[in-house]
Amino acid sequence: MRLFRHALAAISLGLLAVSAGASPANPQNGTDYRTLEQVQPTDSGKKVEVTEFFWYSCPHCAAFDPSLTAWVKKQGDKIVFKQVPVAFRESFIPQQKLYYTLEAMGKTAEMNPKIFQAIHVDRQRVDTDKTILEFIEKQGIDKQKFLDLYNSFGVQTKVRRAAQLQESYKIDGVPTIAIDGRYLTSPSIAGASMANQPESMQQAASLQVMDHLLTKLIAEKGGDKPAEPIKAAKKK
Repeated sequence: MRLFRHALAAISLGLLAVSAGASPANPQNGTDYRTLEQVQPTDSGKKVEVTEFFWYSCPHCAAFDPSLTAWVKKQGDKIVFKQVPVAFRESFIPQQKLYYTLEAMGKTAEMNPKIFQAIHVDRQRVDTDKTILEFIEKQGIDKQKFLDLYNSFGVQTKVRRAAQLQESYKIDGVPTIAIDGRYLTSPSIAGASMANQPESMQQAASLQVMDHLLTKLIAEKGGDKPAEPIKAAKKK
């Protein structure tokens, strides 16, 4: 989901990129990524914490998911990857609960692609308590166990924490990637100067910026260089 303010920022940042010679290969603060005014705490030790803020019903999140998943896998144990489902409106909360319930069951890696497929390809509704439960039942997941977790205090606590993180990181659009509590980038930010290019190229630009920031942070932490950059996954 891209908000109007995010779109205006992307346009202005694109003009800056042209004038300043910035590019994903030579990323510049304020153009290809943003530096948070206040560094956010992380708990990943010497590893770099990478957090995706996303929304299941966002088509751009669905499009980015295969490339991001491949990028995360290639980094191995150099990073700790986390996801935070956002809520720009109260109606987003059921999907937040869906994510955190699946996380508690250890099923996010298995189920996230299926949820994106159901929503964006099969055009199913998976965004209310009722439609989420109907979807889950079709996946062969234990209905009662799912419901117990879905309505649990633990999941409610994580939903409240997600709201706090969304506010602290000043997330105004998704997908957005936070790097080690210091930097933000995304396909729309890193790819602002290539607005007329395919979305896959904007995704590749953001992954290139992420590689740059990761190299910088690993060097600061005294570790090795990250894996070589990968190309964005092609759309089917």
